[in-house]
Amino acid sequence: MSFRFRKRIKIAPGVTLNLSKSGGSLSLGTRGAKLTVGPRGKRATVGIPGTGLFYTTKFPSGKSSGKKRKSNSAPNTQTVRPEDRLTLGFFKRLITPSDEKAFVDGCRELVLGNEMKALDHLMKAAHLADGAYLAGFLALKRERLNEAATYLAAAVEKNDSIGRYFSKYGISVTMSLSITDEVSAHVGPNLRGVLLGLVEVYQRQGRWEDAIACLEQLQRLEPDDIVVKLSLAELLLQARQGNKNACQKIIRMAEGIENETPVHTALLLYKAKALRGLGLFDAARETLTGALRRRKDRSEELLRALRYERALVYEDLGQYRRARRELEKLYAESPDYEDVAARLGLQRKS
Repeated sequence: MSFRFRKRIKIAPGVTLNLSKSGGSLSLGTRGAKLTVGPRGKRATVGIPGTGLFYTTKFPSGKSSGKKRKSNSAPNTQTVRPEDRLTLGFFKRLITPSDEKAFVDGCRELVLGNEMKALDHLMKAAHLADGAYLAGFLALKRERLNEAATYLAAAVEKNDSIGRYFSKYGISVTMSLSITDEVSAHVGPNLRGVLLGLVEVYQRQGRWEDAIACLEQLQRLEPDDIVVKLSLAELLLQARQGNKNACQKIIRMAEGIENETPVHTALLLYKAKALRGLGLFDAARETLTGALRRRKDRSEELLRALRYERALVYEDLGQYRRARRELEKLYAESPDYEDVAARLGLQRKS
């Protein structure tokens, strides 16, 4: 499944229009409980904010015959509560394997908002790819990094069966991961989602080369995936600072990239950093200036990062007045941004 960056337009309180490549859809409801109407029909979604777990039930899409429905047919259209759907009956428990029971119980506790109880159950379901997936992300959320790494690595080994039990019990899962300081991705239960989760764990553990290896594996699977390119570029600059080969790799990854979305803009920022790392200051300046021509839908934080990097390039080019002008504007907007105050001589550099 590809990573999708969707544009969400708020129409009114509780009503949001979602725009993506698969078409438009309309979400109605409060945070954590929504009804979505789109190309794939109507879906009722109930979730616990912050958990990344959502339960989705599809409504029948049959055409009305024009006749009045009988009153005794109404119960058939009622939505089953997620916690009820995730409750195994006595006889079903007798024939359900123990790890699958633990998975269902873990999902039920997560829907009810009991994260610790959910994790306890899911640890017993870690032999299943879906159990390991959820246990890994829950452990990551609670900063239990060693456990998170173990479970997510297990999910990678069983990646062919990821999603089997989510599908069986009608569970829709989305995890939100920070790709860079400016960009986040929503990932599902698949190999790519698990590997990105592992990258997050390894980064927090300081295991830079392991994180890079995961991203390189992802890039081999999907060479044109813009999110993977962005993640890898950010990590290469962070882990291999000053490494010429790393800079050259980033520039090759960004070859042919246009300023289409905020994700592309962020990758252009890292391309400019890599060009500056190779001493190609004019090319870096042109890249940054081109990226800054498009400001719509770009966050203020991303735009500031581009402008700050351009100020550094101006300094490298000996264009000190331009550099100072850019830094002064940044300081006026955000006095504590990076080391802008120190560069302007307003405080000592740390």
